[in-house]
Amino acid sequence: MTDTNILRDRTTYDVLINDAVHGFHDPVVRGEQILEAVRLFPTAEYLVFQLLADGQLEELRLDESADLREPGREKFITFKSDRSFRFTLDGRRFEWGLPFITGLQLKRLAGVDPTGYGVWLAQRVGDDRLIANTEQVDLTAEGVERFFTGVDTTTEGAGSILPPEDRDYLDGHGIVYEERAEGGARGVVLKAHSLPDGRFDAGAADILVLLPPGYPDCAPDMFYLTPWVKLAANGRYPRAADQPHPFGGQSWQRWSRHNTAWRPGIDGIWTMLRRIERALEIAA
Repeated sequence: MTDTNILRDRTTYDVLINDAVHGFHDPVVRGEQILEAVRLFPTAEYLVFQLLADGQLEELRLDESADLREPGREKFITFKSDRSFRFTLDGRRFEWGLPFITGLQLKRLAGVDPTGYGVWLAQRVGDDRLIANTEQVDLTAEGVERFFTGVDTTTEGAGSILPPEDRDYLDGHGIVYEERAEGGARGVVLKAHSLPDGRFDAGAADILVLLPPGYPDCAPDMFYLTPWVKLAANGRYPRAADQPHPFGGQSWQRWSRHNTAWRPGIDGIWTMLRRIERALEIAA
């Protein structure tokens, strides 16, 4: 092999396009070049999306460039379509090039184990709908579809965990939640809950509240977030919020905020929710 060939090999940037590896010598490529590499013509009839490190999909226009020198192998997905469709998954916004998406595709975008996790479509009225791996969900309806994932086996047989008053409150305020049980621990997960605008490096997160024996007469204590969040101002974890807590096959960010003012017979999940929102607002 000549020195020229060695140099050429060293300056090849490998990317994944539709799960197949393709090499580029130029470290900066346009969306149109991505389509040309996989021989999709005419390029104007296709869309290119880049899979970002956090799992989100971002559309790459035909004349828009992507830098392949970023750490890790860049990943791209193409679709034959003339428009994109938006939805949220576990609180993150995605753009999709097809008018439908399957349960399995949603799980892969969320980065969860397809065999151990379920994916649900949040409904404005009635129970949230469990989406099977092969089921196609129509994304063309008015509004933005909201999906969330969770361990598929934890709610099965768990029974009712929250008191009826708590469930009525959450349902009445349109808060999407899951009741979960794992071993001797019971809790409720507030799905894709909005965080204070601009305060953290994420706009929403799942919030876990573990319920002690005797709840609601006994007070919940700390709460937990996933994904883990940092303060937008300095990129650091908030005070007393840098320790992990395992639950439901996930590592949650523990927020050590103790509760010393619980009123049995008066307080409920609404009180805990106010405490959480206040703690998030003043986090430093």
